[in-house]
Amino acid sequence: MIDPPLIIRALGFDMPDAPSFPRSQPGDLWLFLPIGYLFTVAIETPVLLIGLSRKFTFKQRFFAGLWLTACTYPIVILVFPIIFATSSRGVYLFVSEIFAPVAECALFWLAFRKKVETSRGTLLRNFAVIIVANLLSFIGGELLAINGWFGLF
Repeated sequence: MIDPPLIIRALGFDMPDAPSFPRSQPGDLWLFLPIGYLFTVAIETPVLLIGLSRKFTFKQRFFAGLWLTACTYPIVILVFPIIFATSSRGVYLFVSEIFAPVAECALFWLAFRKKVETSRGTLLRNFAVIIVANLLSFIGGELLAINGWFGLF
């Protein structure tokens, strides 16, 4: 069973008094990119396979799991740490974790809006599934970071 204080810290409720700053170097970020991508896809793709509307084929849902992360992850891992290098980690996380699901919802809509006619409710459900997938991968990454597995950010 997961220690409740660990979950509380992972969700940011036990933030340190002094802000922590990203300590990543660009070379480290490039080395981390494939590992983090595979970790993220391993969490998000099953969520999308199960949760996205059945109006989409298995191939389309699987493609969405790989492609959406491939589009947003490099920005979150390579670009934002440099942009927010002098900001607190909280600012970096806030921007990254808003950017990723919003961008992925927009990309999903652009890619699939004409292929499968969907109702507004189905569209909102698919967006909610994308947001949940992103939230779960964020929590998974934070749990690993708290335990010192990554230590890049």
